[in-house]
Amino acid sequence: MNAAAEARLSELDRVLDARELTADLAAELFAVADLLTGQTQLRNAVADPTSSADQRRELASAVLGSRVSADAAAVAGEAAALKWGSPANLVAALERQGVRTLFGTAQVAGRLDSVEEELFRFARSVAGSPELRAALDDRNAPVAARQQLIGDLLADRAKPETVALAQRAAAVQTRSFEAVLDEYLKLAAAAQQRALAVVTVAVPLSAAQKARLMAALSRQLGRPVSLQVLIDPAVLGGARVRVGDEVIEGTVAGRLAAAEHELTK
Repeated sequence: MNAAAEARLSELDRVLDARELTADLAAELFAVADLLTGQTQLRNAVADPTSSADQRRELASAVLGSRVSADAAAVAGEAAALKWGSPANLVAALERQGVRTLFGTAQVAGRLDSVEEELFRFARSVAGSPELRAALDDRNAPVAARQQLIGDLLADRAKPETVALAQRAAAVQTRSFEAVLDEYLKLAAAAQQRALAVVTVAVPLSAAQKARLMAALSRQLGRPVSLQVLIDPAVLGGARVRVGDEVIEGTVAGRLAAAEHELTK
């Protein structure tokens, strides 16, 4: 993502953050994103770069009218006023604000860490089940049916925000369910101004080991770290750390593979 795109997202973030974050606001922002997704002509008009910012803002206001709250209309209007490069990017920006709203409500309630952990664990469960992964990525199945499946799986086992976010991820048509949840987890870490580090180890880490690893990664990255741990006996020992696109390979299996590669050159 280039600097201009990041600046637009930050500007819209500030618009949202000035509002009271509620589950209803998140639902309204998702509904606006769905409305634009389903109506190509409207989506193109609201994102038309040849119109002025005021014209796009006024069009969004006229379309939404009293259909959403003043807060949702304000966020949607400011989103329309910004130039995103494409109508799809405008929809993605609104989707992002809906997700940020749910993370914000969880943070205010003091359960953001729990929501982040639950989403991560559910994503791993999906990744480990070909049948479940196929069911959630089946574009021929109604979205409502996929969301109901998630609701059944997470009923009484997860926070309301976790269920809402997982169900929303199932509604995204352009990426796999796992990919969408990965993006959500990055936003959860960003909400706490942390870097998201996924650590793969052979056996579970103790609390002291987690604390030492988080401290070491925080020093290396220059900011706090949100740590998610995967267990994989195939790594044999040590740890593999992934932060964004960067992978720090410190496993026995990784070192053996590297040594084998050198021998076969």
